[in-house]
Amino acid sequence: MVVGLEVHVELATATKLFSASPNRFGDEPNTNIDPVTLGLPGALPVLNRHAVELAMRLGLALNCRIQKSTFARKNYFYPDMPKAYQISQYEDPITADGWLDLPDGFRVGIERGHLEEDTGKSTHVGGAGGRIHGSDYSLIDFNRAGVPLVEVVSRPDIRHPDQAKAYASELRAILVAIGASDAKMEEGSMRVDANVSVRKPGADFNTRCEIKNVNSVRSLGRAIEYEAKRQIALHEAGEPVVQQTRHWDENDGKTHTLRSKEDADDYRYFPEPDLVVVDPEPEWIDRVRAALPVLPAARRIALAEATGQSVDSEPVLLVVERDQDRYVLDAGVAGGDVALALKHVKEAPDTSATVPVDRLAKLTTMESDGTITATQAKTVLEAMVAGEHEADPEKIAAALGFEAMDTSELEQMVDAAIAEQPDAWEKFCAGEGKAMGALVGAVMKASKGQADGKAVTALLQQKKP
Repeated sequence: MVVGLEVHVELATATKLFSASPNRFGDEPNTNIDPVTLGLPGALPVLNRHAVELAMRLGLALNCRIQKSTFARKNYFYPDMPKAYQISQYEDPITADGWLDLPDGFRVGIERGHLEEDTGKSTHVGGAGGRIHGSDYSLIDFNRAGVPLVEVVSRPDIRHPDQAKAYASELRAILVAIGASDAKMEEGSMRVDANVSVRKPGADFNTRCEIKNVNSVRSLGRAIEYEAKRQIALHEAGEPVVQQTRHWDENDGKTHTLRSKEDADDYRYFPEPDLVVVDPEPEWIDRVRAALPVLPAARRIALAEATGQSVDSEPVLLVVERDQDRYVLDAGVAGGDVALALKHVKEAPDTSATVPVDRLAKLTTMESDGTITATQAKTVLEAMVAGEHEADPEKIAAALGFEAMDTSELEQMVDAAIAEQPDAWEKFCAGEGKAMGALVGAVMKASKGQADGKAVTALLQQKKP
């Protein structure tokens, strides 16, 4: 499998790329329009400086070169393109030659990132699947026409659907972190096209097909997997793969032909005569670079090092994705156990919004020093999130009657569990790990969850012959 992704990202500007109409999602149709948006005679484009800066910010975050760029007219007729051409960048994109590292360390090359204007939105009414073929009529909303986009084009380095999903997720996290876009795929502010081909190991690249406008990470993986299998079947049957643009249908889980794939010649690119060269001065680029925040990859490394987890472990990935890593690290700064803080925040995502960081730190300290058990700590945290007793873990633990069990009482429960489950004890003594779980579980049940699992395990180990 050989996959390259083209990700279209709407930039978070106040106005459109070439006019002062609002760049705003969800407004009444055809209200955010003007003569430039509609391509009326005599209307001239004026470039949005903030869009250029956001494109530079994204390029630098993707390790790209910022370079002199020019705009071109990409000529094609479609109902949602009122000018019958799109202003884009062709030969000279504003960013080029970068890379994006996935959480597991796999690197995907970035070919380019170019600025262009978005199209309007067509809604096809009637027929099947919301497609134009077989529909009764179409409605057109030009609010989106002219919204600034950056198209990020990867190199064909991806070899598995999971890598494609990880790439889209990581790019989305970067976009949100740097404030370039809200990257909401459900609203269309981030859309993914996947170019897919298959070959035998070591062979040259084969003919590719492009899957257009996939609107979720899950669908991206499914669409790539289906398309690869479809092409493999064609190759094995001795039939050619025709280069074409295809549509992913979430309902039937298949890709379907849209049109023959266009080449650059079909668009008759030529330089946009109404716009000048964009050549950011080095000082501007330096200011943009200096203003970049810490990116998700570096934040994962910091959290992993502080908690003893691997960089691509589920807790680290989830907590950074939720933008809760600073909260977890601050619990450590406040004197808490940062590894336990990570565990609790991963399992209870509402913690950061409702529990002051010093109270979370106190909870983890109570758990780590044995004042309460891990099971009790989970119950206390639930009460803290609910705002009980001023979210004070000591007050909540006292109200619930959680106290550290006396060692002699705990030992009696361990002896009882051994006596009640001689087969499990024999297996545990023989080194079977699963048997320990049965014995610990029996003690936890007898103590109604008040026993410390670590202490129970330690006692079991001590009692081994």
